[in-house]
Amino acid sequence: MIRFLQNPFGLLALVAVLVTACAVTQLNAVWKDPSYQARPHKIMVIGVAKNPVNRRIFEDEFVGQLNAHGTEAIASYTVLPDRQRDDNAVIAAKLAELGADTVLITRMVSKKKVQFYVPGTAYYPPPYYGTWPDYYGYGYQAMYTPGYIAEEEFAVIETNLYEARNDKLVWSASSETGLHGPDQKRIKSYIGIMVNTMAGQGLLGR
Repeated sequence: MIRFLQNPFGLLALVAVLVTACAVTQLNAVWKDPSYQARPHKIMVIGVAKNPVNRRIFEDEFVGQLNAHGTEAIASYTVLPDRQRDDNAVIAAKLAELGADTVLITRMVSKKKVQFYVPGTAYYPPPYYGTWPDYYGYGYQAMYTPGYIAEEEFAVIETNLYEARNDKLVWSASSETGLHGPDQKRIKSYIGIMVNTMAGQGLLGR
């Protein structure tokens, strides 16, 4: 392990792999209705998920980050039982009851796998530069690790913001999130990008 870390070439390859693995979420497209100039007063967050636990984690995180940006939000699971989450009439009635002027709905559209090549690296046993014979002969002492194909799975996610009074779409984003690592870490990263994007387009705050 110590020898590997002393090799700059191997270290650079390791950093490249880690950077790829840490690129949790990336935006593909963002759209905002140019005629929509208001800022939401209260947003109901609805996460479309089969796993009720993930739905709760997701909605709670979204609400927390929206509140932190100065926009009141409410998690749908706190007011809509799981058995009613697909009943449009019930959702509309609850929006009116709570005074929510917008509803944020997000769902996973699909999954996809992406392959990328990690090149082989040369490892030079240290110290290869201490004396001129060592330095001269280091090329002959190099050991190589072969390259390999790595694969990452991504979830393609849509996030849409609608006006409650007319059900009109006013903002939409498409993104890809890597499906590695703990669920909570991925959810937090994804929501952070969505909320920061909304804030950057003037949709959040008072």
